[in-house]
Amino acid sequence: MHLSGSRPGGVSPNMAHYLGELYRLGGHRQYVSPSALAAELDVSPPAVARMGGRLSERGLVDRKRYRGVRLTGRGEREALREIRYHRMSEAFLVNVLKYGWHEAHEMADALAEIADEGLISRMEQAAGHPTRCPHGEPIPAADGSIAELHDFPLTDLQVGDRGIISRVRIRETQRLEYLAREGLFPQTRFRVEGKGPFGGPVRIGLERGEVVLGAEIAGQIFIEADPEDPGSHSR
Repeated sequence: MHLSGSRPGGVSPNMAHYLGELYRLGGHRQYVSPSALAAELDVSPPAVARMGGRLSERGLVDRKRYRGVRLTGRGEREALREIRYHRMSEAFLVNVLKYGWHEAHEMADALAEIADEGLISRMEQAAGHPTRCPHGEPIPAADGSIAELHDFPLTDLQVGDRGIISRVRIRETQRLEYLAREGLFPQTRFRVEGKGPFGGPVRIGLERGEVVLGAEIAGQIFIEADPEDPGSHSR
């Protein structure tokens, strides 16, 4: 699956954005409900239905009643291209131009709309050939391959468990700014110091001190076992 070159005719930036969100929600050709896609894109269900029709006409998605929409092989290639362009743009903005990770998302959307593989390759080189975006999500390679992650939500851990932040699945600016102030970036090591019952807050210990996270935010922080800690939580 090779992604080099600009987007083929007939696939607009808006279509590519829809395809990218479908991949993020459904992964490798899994069905996604129109309501879930509408919520993620912050658009109306009728708008999703109209776009679904256009994507289906171009052979980019399959639609089934009561099951939803999923990517075809061609649709998956276009989705991975959009994700590569977006995440590499984020890495370039943060690693090279020194934007904050809370600033990069919308600007990366704009860059991804005008980029081709030549520009993205130059960004990749300038950014130091990153394999993940600033939020920890894997960046697809130019050949269409993408790393498979085996992480899980912070809320799955118990008191005393240790781990490393793998990725932060949060887009809201204020929340990202808060996490940055507390030093909660991907690759940060921590220990769970306390956990409230019935979905209560999680208290984690870092080198710089302790941080208390609400369950909603903690559920959007994904972690990996710490390879340097033989007693860490694993799956």
